[in-house]
Amino acid sequence: MARCSLEVEDVGVSATHHGCRPPPASQNLLSGSPLLPNTALRLSGGTMTQMDYRYTLLDDCHRKPLLLQVDDKPVNLFAVLEVKREPPNRWRIRGCFRKIRLYSFLFGLTVTFFIMASYILAGDKKGLLLTPSPYHFSSLVSPGPLTFNLTAVKDYRQIKLVVKSITSKVEFRSRQVPERKAVVNTEPHIFSVIPRHFLPGIKNPCWYQEHVGNISSDPYRTNLYGHYSGRFRLEFQQLRNVFREHLLRHDGKLYRMRCLPYFYIIGQPKCGTTDLYDRLRLHPDVKFTIFKEPHWWTRKRCGVVRMSDGFHNRFPVEDYLDLFDQAAYRIQGKPTPDGSGGPSHPNIVVGEASASTMWDNNAWVYVFNNTTEGEPPVLIQDLIHALQPDARLIVMLRDPVERLYSDYLYFGIVNKSAEDFHDKVSESLQLFEGCLTEFTMRSCVYNTTVNNAMPVRLQVGLYIVYLLDWLTVFSREQILVLRLEDHASNRKYTMHKVFDFLSLGPLTKEKEAEITKSPASNTRRPADKNLGPMLSITREILRDFYKPFNVKLAKVLQNDSFLWEKSSKL
Repeated sequence: MARCSLEVEDVGVSATHHGCRPPPASQNLLSGSPLLPNTALRLSGGTMTQMDYRYTLLDDCHRKPLLLQVDDKPVNLFAVLEVKREPPNRWRIRGCFRKIRLYSFLFGLTVTFFIMASYILAGDKKGLLLTPSPYHFSSLVSPGPLTFNLTAVKDYRQIKLVVKSITSKVEFRSRQVPERKAVVNTEPHIFSVIPRHFLPGIKNPCWYQEHVGNISSDPYRTNLYGHYSGRFRLEFQQLRNVFREHLLRHDGKLYRMRCLPYFYIIGQPKCGTTDLYDRLRLHPDVKFTIFKEPHWWTRKRCGVVRMSDGFHNRFPVEDYLDLFDQAAYRIQGKPTPDGSGGPSHPNIVVGEASASTMWDNNAWVYVFNNTTEGEPPVLIQDLIHALQPDARLIVMLRDPVERLYSDYLYFGIVNKSAEDFHDKVSESLQLFEGCLTEFTMRSCVYNTTVNNAMPVRLQVGLYIVYLLDWLTVFSREQILVLRLEDHASNRKYTMHKVFDFLSLGPLTKEKEAEITKSPASNTRRPADKNLGPMLSITREILRDFYKPFNVKLAKVLQNDSFLWEKSSKL
């Protein structure tokens, strides 16, 4: 990192740079708005005027970027500062005053540094991340033109103006769906492994793949899921013990059964997907991956293990298919010595329940080596549809206002409060509004820089934007949309809707009672419940923000309950 020097003069503190390249004078972070002349950086009583600077984004999926204040506008900034003393001059009194001013500035700078460091370290489970963004962004996020003090409730009117500015720009335009050839070209290896047609007579999409290599070798030795997770290693150990007995011999060759999911629970986070998953896997005709959320389509496929760790090797599709081996063994049964006989359980279906599948396309800028100024040319649903045009999709939604607060409480680490949530909502709204001054609504929803910069995940609650994109490739009949509020009040009703949607077999009364009457999963933690509800003004602001999106959602689904006009606290 280049090092910058500060020199103390008679009139304030001016910045001189040694080896620091300034950004273009006409460009201001993401929004591209011009930098103001004579921009001043305030640091504990000192002022740097006409400052050139270089910044590095402290990027993390769940971490708030480091913010300093520049002319009442928050900017991301990380610089190494040195302070040099001027040579002593001949007036002793004047030199004494200069020393006092210098020491005061140093003291203020030191205090500021420790405050910032303690804030970051307290809010980060794994310490301060000083590496550049793995997405190689060329610009950061700037707020919109309506700036205000983010931490003051008195700026309620100004926050309302920001929301009004956002909602005035809401538009729902159809995306350009890529041709299948373009989709295949993005991931040629996947399409070379997975066939276009699956085994007849089996409800789940499965096929036989020739097994090459030493039969005594470990088939899961190179699986990256096992490399990063001890839970996967234990599961693979059990699969390894029965691997050979499930190989099918035919014409002197060995084959193993491979399967993809019959259905996907694609979203959304903090909307009851875990509870739905826990109940569905009790059904005798349903099997899941050996782990609830493999996040392969959205993250592992692109080499993202943990967003804070940057990028690793991309998980190949074979590693993903290994996760369904347990279900494949159940469908196949044990082959006879002569290879005759059909599958033992042809009606079993396999599910996958990564709640990021519906909305998280953040890694697209890395995969396509593109900037954040456009829209993803290929989305997750394009890949899934090209491979499985008959796939079934389940979406569980809830009031987006309540979802956001639940999301904040679940992923927040320290110093959580209704007031802190209000501050983060206000900041996120301003960042989103800043993006809309330059780009389209869809561009901002899929903008990785904006998504990672916002301290709360506002974009996840824009359900209709994602649903419309899924409907460009899948039919309405292939997507079941549920509400968590309905599921919480009548689990038997929602579970029967799911059973019918998946065409599952009938259940005994005892089994149905076990599935529908068991306690809810993944509910709010007691400590989070003690924090109480969000502030009423925060709720009102968020209701105004999400309203046009909910109106469109209710219209598309032809169900006014998706307006969420009555507040529901779960």
